[in-house]
Amino acid sequence: MPLQVTLVSAEEAVWTGEATLVVAKTVIGEIGFMAGHTPMLAILAEGQVRITPPEGPKIIANAQDGFISVENDVVTIVAGEAALVA
Repeated sequence: MPLQVTLVSAEEAVWTGEATLVVAKTVIGEIGFMAGHTPMLAILAEGQVRITPPEGPKIIANAQDGFISVENDVVTIVAGEAALVA
């Protein structure tokens, strides 16, 4: 079962879709999320968010100033600033 992922900035929705893996930089280090991950809330650090969809190319965004929430295979990334780079 894939993850449901939403990446938003303070100004717009940046990307929404399904993924098999999400990797983001937090203030305690880089962390990866797959289906079945334990619920967690973490502070987002400045860096890349890498999203691997079930099909197609990897999604890469730069993000900073926000948080990442994971619960019931739903990953929500709320950033003060975020933009797709690939």
